[in-house]
Amino acid sequence: MSTVHRRVFRALIAVGAATIAVSAFAPAAAAVPVARAACPEPGPGLLRCLTSYTPDAARTSAGAPAGWGAGDLASAYRLPAEARPDAVVGISIAYDAPNLEADLAAYRAQYGLPPCTTANGCFRKVNQQGAAAPLPPSDFGWALESTLDVSMVSAACPSCRILVVEGNSPGFADLAETEDTAVRLGAKVVSNSYGARESGASLAYASHYRHPGVTVVVSSGDTGFTAASYPAVLASAVAVGGTVLARDPDSPRGWAESAWPGSGSGCSAYIAKPRWQRDSHCAKRTVADVSAAAEDLAIHYADAGGWLTASGTSASAPFVAGLIGRSGRAGTTQPAGLYAKATAFVDVTTGHNDPSGAGKKCGGDYLCVAGPGYDAPTGLGVPNGLAGF
Repeated sequence: MSTVHRRVFRALIAVGAATIAVSAFAPAAAAVPVARAACPEPGPGLLRCLTSYTPDAARTSAGAPAGWGAGDLASAYRLPAEARPDAVVGISIAYDAPNLEADLAAYRAQYGLPPCTTANGCFRKVNQQGAAAPLPPSDFGWALESTLDVSMVSAACPSCRILVVEGNSPGFADLAETEDTAVRLGAKVVSNSYGARESGASLAYASHYRHPGVTVVVSSGDTGFTAASYPAVLASAVAVGGTVLARDPDSPRGWAESAWPGSGSGCSAYIAKPRWQRDSHCAKRTVADVSAAAEDLAIHYADAGGWLTASGTSASAPFVAGLIGRSGRAGTTQPAGLYAKATAFVDVTTGHNDPSGAGKKCGGDYLCVAGPGYDAPTGLGVPNGLAGF
């Protein structure tokens, strides 16, 4: 080996050693947070909450929570400056959320919304029979779901009163009773952020989601294009899909949306085609009807460390429920009316919810691919103010 070659060889060894030394003392790269489902897959006769969350409490460098906040949603959906209606929005949910009122207070304070407390009569939490006690046992995932629900109702309608009815379990019968109790206690809109594959067993409880003078709003599901989800598939329910929201300074609206990949859609195997729904490739009820943001919503959940981001049609459904309460037409707004006002919604024309690929599962059809006009992942589109309700 020549002198020059020996010098080069020694230099390479030195560089390698230095690299090893630096690597040994360098901090490990931060792991990318992975979203988790809040509720496990349910067994027979049970419904599942429809949300996922990023477990690391997340804050931006400016100190504000990461994710879309109430102000972002108000801007994206062109909400009016005033929110006078004080309609009661019911939340049908399983299990207790012990810190719900405190987490709601943190959310509303962060975004400059007026307090909503038990003391001022804005907030009320009861068991499935309508009593303040005893409340059911707590559950981490369902409590997170409750927190997301009340936060999204607050963002949509800061002046609405919130009634949370907690079921003893996520069973069909218990959650059906929470629905009836919410209506009995004065809710004119009831939001339901849960679902299960439609079946004869689930449809036996359909009557509990049909109340004259009450608007029932349900998440469409979080597993993309698949079998229709109950109770969203019921003709009496406003089924709400999900979108991905993004800022778009080049558009007149300032925002852009596409179909959220998890947004539930499907063609019912049981429910007859409602006369107000005229899509041609599903002979029975098609899910969904409308949609709204379902990804990266900021919420405060103390049991997970504080601020985090949540995703799911369990965000879009309570948000739409709050808008209906804010519109002053709570109870009179029904699915048929939405289709009669289809042009009042912003059409979502991009994205898909096909788990197997970009429209392969449905042959590129509107049942799993967003496009001009009605499509199943996003329905008629997203709210443009309150005109559609």
